[in-house]
Amino acid sequence: MKRIDVAYTLLFDEKTNKVLMVLNRNKTWSLPGGAVEVNETLKDAAVREAKEETGYDVQVHEVIAINEAFMDGNHVHFITFKGETLKVPDVIPKEKNILKVEWVDIEEADRLMPYHPEGISQLLNRLGARYILQS
Repeated sequence: MKRIDVAYTLLFDEKTNKVLMVLNRNKTWSLPGGAVEVNETLKDAAVREAKEETGYDVQVHEVIAINEAFMDGNHVHFITFKGETLKVPDVIPKEKNILKVEWVDIEEADRLMPYHPEGISQLLNRLGARYILQS
């Protein structure tokens, strides 16, 4: 069984009450994110994946959720960071695994992402845990 770490970024626009989400090729919605590469930190992966999938330059802060699953013979850890937008892209990039990038109402985000049983709205209120890369 292979272990896979996946890093996500939760971006929230307070003015519109919307969360940035992506529609994946497998027709499921998620936050921008993806697998951590060899010799890459969780934070670096979250920032890279947000840029690749949405074109947004982001900064990530605390870890606000850790989910774990056994999928397709793999042991997968999903780490979600609270993030902020640094730069909005002029154009959303075309990414082969992403069908759509969209700002979604918080209530709809709660419905589309059942793997957070308390809802995305509750993640926004979490203080989270500090992320420390030990050297």
